[in-house]
Amino acid sequence: MAQQILLNNIDVAGLASFEVYRKLGGYSSVEKTLKSFTPDEVTAEVKKSGLRGRGGAGFPAGMKWSFIDKSSDKPRYFVCNFDESEPGTFKDRHIGQLNPHQLIEGMILGSYALGARTSYIYIRGELFYVLRIIEKAIAEAYANGFLGENILGSGYSLDLYCQPGGGAYICGEETALIESLEGKRGNPRIKPPFPAIVGLYNCPTVVNNVETIAALPWIMNNGADAYAAIGVGNSKGTKLISACGHINKPGIYEIELGLPVEEFIYSNEYCGGIRNGNKLKAVVAGGSSVPILPADLILKTAKGEPRLMSYESLAEGGFETGTMLGSGGFIVMDDTTCIVKNLLTFARFYHHESCGQCSPCREGTGWMEKILQRIEDGNGTMKDVDLLFSISKHIEGNTICPLGDAAAWPVASAIRHFRQEFEDHVKQQKCPLSR
Repeated sequence: MAQQILLNNIDVAGLASFEVYRKLGGYSSVEKTLKSFTPDEVTAEVKKSGLRGRGGAGFPAGMKWSFIDKSSDKPRYFVCNFDESEPGTFKDRHIGQLNPHQLIEGMILGSYALGARTSYIYIRGELFYVLRIIEKAIAEAYANGFLGENILGSGYSLDLYCQPGGGAYICGEETALIESLEGKRGNPRIKPPFPAIVGLYNCPTVVNNVETIAALPWIMNNGADAYAAIGVGNSKGTKLISACGHINKPGIYEIELGLPVEEFIYSNEYCGGIRNGNKLKAVVAGGSSVPILPADLILKTAKGEPRLMSYESLAEGGFETGTMLGSGGFIVMDDTTCIVKNLLTFARFYHHESCGQCSPCREGTGWMEKILQRIEDGNGTMKDVDLLFSISKHIEGNTICPLGDAAAWPVASAIRHFRQEFEDHVKQQKCPLSR
């Protein structure tokens, strides 16, 4: 059984209440940290732990904190990115709904480390039911002295607010989130300057994902060395995986990074194998925005080594033969899956969610959707397949934010690994898997 850091006690009745959470040791890290650690020492501890951002990018959290402009006389802000909108990813809402105080405890620790006196949880608009749970938990934290003025007599004060977004995928990008939080349209900003220098209200700001923040109480309670001892290589600690698709046991699993992909898919402890005795065809390992891999390359690297659930192993081979851990949205496809149709679904989503600020993304996502629709309907040509690949490469790396890349990578990888399936659609003038 893997170490449970984020899902420990998750099934305890009433865990969302302050009373139950407190009885289980909740907020002990706040008591310990405010008494025994300076803000810089907290940042150093998080750096030492090796914790990386769990929203998709995998950037070291402590290093990101260290970039904040402490020379500025402006207020500093700590923002939680709860705009969970990546298709295939549903882990963060699990924490917010069932264990909101763990997130609040992490927000206090991060805010203290950064010197923030006001912090925000920006939550996806469709998750309004979770917002209500978090707001209740925030009120309980205030009532018990863990938020507000002079927390536990430490001299440190913090106000925490929960703000719903408008439901746009683009607001998961940190600068678009900041724009939205300021009450503006959620368009990504050109960087630099980065939020650590010019962020919310033009003040120094750090934005972290829910899962990242929720890991902080365990790190401060148990020490950076204990967290760094879990995992493999530069992939430290545990990771929540949203497993879905054609598996026997879909759900949310907390794994120790370094677990073999084959074990994750086929063991009864996790996904329990492929449904109906079908064969594994492909996997999207980190949410819809990462390259798709066929069965042979998701189980083993191109070098023939077992593929591991880690940042480094999943990326082994680059985008030619590898993918990304991303947000941990693990989508499994069996041999009944039409790759073209699946890709069309992704392309339609990204076309709809493009903010329209960059022409390669605004126009390119629409073209990819139209061409994929044409191929899926049996009206495509061989030139369409090449055109589709060309469009994806012209989008990649040419936009302000990563949404363009997110739309392009699945297309390029699908053609790279499943080109024959695209050509069969053209030759047979229909989906070869249609019944």
